[in-house]
Amino acid sequence: MAKIPYVEQDACISCGLCADTVPEVFRMNDDNLAEVYDPTGAPEEKIQEAVDGCPVSCIYWRE
Repeated sequence: MAKIPYVEQDACISCGLCADTVPEVFRMNDDNLAEVYDPTGAPEEKIQEAVDGCPVSCIYWRE
């Protein structure tokens, strides 16, 4: 089973880094919090860049 990225919105600080890094997967919602809108929109390696770059570590992998 593939890994699925998940954003813990309660911890999100609205920096937008994930949406800037992988706009095919992440976007900012109406509350200006990051969300996953297409979990298969980019290779896992590219999504991992957003996971690693998140300043508050609120992006996780779910299996």
